[in-house]
Amino acid sequence: MQERTLIIIKPDAVQRQIIGRVIDRLEMKGFRVTGAKMMHISLELAEKHYQEHKGQPYYDRLCRYISSSPSLVMVWQGENIIKLSRNLMGETLASQARPGTIRGDFSTAENYNIVHGSDSPESAESEISLFFNEDEIVDYELTIEPWLSGTYHEKIR
Repeated sequence: MQERTLIIIKPDAVQRQIIGRVIDRLEMKGFRVTGAKMMHISLELAEKHYQEHKGQPYYDRLCRYISSSPSLVMVWQGENIIKLSRNLMGETLASQARPGTIRGDFSTAENYNIVHGSDSPESAESEISLFFNEDEIVDYELTIEPWLSGTYHEKIR
């Protein structure tokens, strides 16, 4: 099932200059970027983005972190992208993220976890609308799409 998700390459990854490595992992999985912008997320926008965590002891730190330096904010699309990209990212905490995942390979501190990805279709829709207008998202097909989805055989019957 084709889905969209919001992926944010967070300030620690931008500062460490590993944006390309994160994007490479997503592209190698067969996902396609349909919107992207480098931005310094304001504290106000960070508070809206993380509103579900308001009241948690880490909320203020989380908002300050994501607004501390530029991030690359993107919309990605693909088959089951929400579940698959979250598996690719790994566990939230660096100490729990397995090697081979983005966080497992690149996170160096518990509070800095490289990347954000939407956790459900509903949150993806809400998060995307916070950062993007619909005209900033480009919908297109990849010629390899049937190979990625396992439907190429239907075309050759």
